[in-house]
Amino acid sequence: MLKKFLKRWAALLLCVIAVVSFSACSSKRVDQAEENSTSGGSGQGGRTEESNTGSTDQTARTEEGKLKISVTFNAMKEFVEAVGKDKVEITTIIPDGTEPHDFEPKAQDLVGLSTANVFVYSGLGIEAWVEEAVKAADNANLITVEASKGANAIVNTDAEEIEKQVQYNPHIWLSLKGAEIEVKNIKDALVQADPSNQDYYEENYNNFNSQLENLYNEYKEKFQSVEKKSFVTGHAAFGYLCRDFGLEQNSVEDTFAEGEPSAQQLAVLVNYCKENNVTTIFAEEMVSPDVSQTLANEVGAKVETIYTIESGEDNKTYLERVTDNLSKIYDSLK
Repeated sequence: MLKKFLKRWAALLLCVIAVVSFSACSSKRVDQAEENSTSGGSGQGGRTEESNTGSTDQTARTEEGKLKISVTFNAMKEFVEAVGKDKVEITTIIPDGTEPHDFEPKAQDLVGLSTANVFVYSGLGIEAWVEEAVKAADNANLITVEASKGANAIVNTDAEEIEKQVQYNPHIWLSLKGAEIEVKNIKDALVQADPSNQDYYEENYNNFNSQLENLYNEYKEKFQSVEKKSFVTGHAAFGYLCRDFGLEQNSVEDTFAEGEPSAQQLAVLVNYCKENNVTTIFAEEMVSPDVSQTLANEVGAKVETIYTIESGEDNKTYLERVTDNLSKIYDSLK
């Protein structure tokens, strides 16, 4: 734990150095431009302001007039795209194929924050580096959005996770009700950054929210119709989804997918699967698929891939992946 802490602070120190250097170079370019330009009007050069956002040229929009949005991982990108559509340009900090739980940013990962209009992160502890990264960016005009703000977070009860100071289950974006909260917070931030296009963002938000609601209502009815309510996953990422529909997950790994189960823990899962006639073990591509396969072999079950929406997966949208998840879970309970 101490080693991981020191690594994170070392990485963030590099970020501070990189951003300070970036700002110094930018200031030098502005000074040179002022020396070489011809004075006019009030005789002041350098920074200019956009009338509708009050931001300086450090956080100016793209040449096409789009807002520059920086997000932490794929689900946040999907939500921003749903609301912002063609009025936003999005940069994703955590690369596809990287677990957000394990990501430790380097200086080059965070340079974009110094010129972004809006920064979106999910919160609830999954991006532990965010606060220091925002400080390092030194972007006074940056609108920072904790997308999960206002959610009824699931408190961790696992003793090991509590010892690691992991207070909440962070996987709220896998829940349709959680997604509604996150998308609304994102919409509000886009309106704040670009009030002249409020109607556009509100319309897109309402359309996307209706799709989330329709999907929720469809599967609420389906899950109510089945007697079986529990399923087995690779790691405990689906607590909020379970809360949506009155389901229960049993998992090979903990909320943060750290470590593999002991022989004793695996034996308990084997007994659970046999006693409850579990025919499907759900696995995620980036989280111990081998352990899930071992469990499936022990109980004569099949392995199905389920999406965590932390990375881009199979070139599918958020709604397509959530629908796929719900359909597979429902089929396993019939």
